[in-house]
Amino acid sequence: MLLDTASLYFRAYFGVPESVTAPDGTPVNAVRGLLDFIARLVQDHHPDDLVACMDFDWRPQWRVDLIPSYKAHRVAEEAPAGSAEPDEEEIPDTLSPQVPVIEDVLDALGIARIGAAGYEADDVIGTLAARARGPVDIVTGDRDLFQLVDDARGIRVLYPLKGVGTLQVTDGALLRAKYGVDGPGYADLALLRGDPSDGLPGVVGIGEKTAAKLLDAYGDLAGIRAAAADPASRITPAQRTRLTEAGAYLDVAPRVVRVATDVPVPDVDLALPGEPADPERLEALAARWGLGGALQRLLDALPR
Repeated sequence: MLLDTASLYFRAYFGVPESVTAPDGTPVNAVRGLLDFIARLVQDHHPDDLVACMDFDWRPQWRVDLIPSYKAHRVAEEAPAGSAEPDEEEIPDTLSPQVPVIEDVLDALGIARIGAAGYEADDVIGTLAARARGPVDIVTGDRDLFQLVDDARGIRVLYPLKGVGTLQVTDGALLRAKYGVDGPGYADLALLRGDPSDGLPGVVGIGEKTAAKLLDAYGDLAGIRAAAADPASRITPAQRTRLTEAGAYLDVAPRVVRVATDVPVPDVDLALPGEPADPERLEALAARWGLGGALQRLLDALPR
């Protein structure tokens, strides 16, 4: 089970009231909400391995170099030119202080937490899914990861509809029924229609339904572009014009939209722990941040 950690703690933050606080009054709604999410996932799905995948760089420069608008609207403060540090992401004031607490608690629990410099959590997830020898459940609120769905390899996405108690089990059949594409086709669909939340412009005049029809007719992005370049193809004149005008974007968009599957991730034990890695540290964190029942529910869910 691979967790898109930031996606889940953002959902926890907005789903749990800020009145959930530590003894000193500091909000810990994201911390406690995430612990409850993980407890429920472990309890319901019994994963052998569990990895909290992290955004070590939420807006990698190599993606920005290809499409400058990539996530540009989420930048709170740009990093100095030449800095190795990523731009600062716009995060609610009461959420950002909770992220180090989440990291400390996961480490004390012994839950594997993996990121890679210059890459997003999506890329870490893509790499670990590609390496997996058995079935994989990816837990994320980000539809971009639908591209990793692979029925033959048992890779599916658990997409929270309400908390994590109600999950959309996203497999190939659901993608074909809902979007008319399979997993790899979803990346082509996404880059054609664009995604304002990621700053991806897409192709003007080609929305989700049109993109799905084009993919059905021509197979993939390369097939669509070939049809646009072929005067004898049955593609409409308007679509031909729009796809041709979007050529520079379509040259680079696949590399931006498709998750990396060859990220240099550390070789660590991914097994879900049966007991905390650092009980004393965990006890101190529980007392400092008032983690109470949420932490206990996760501890109770761990395999014995």
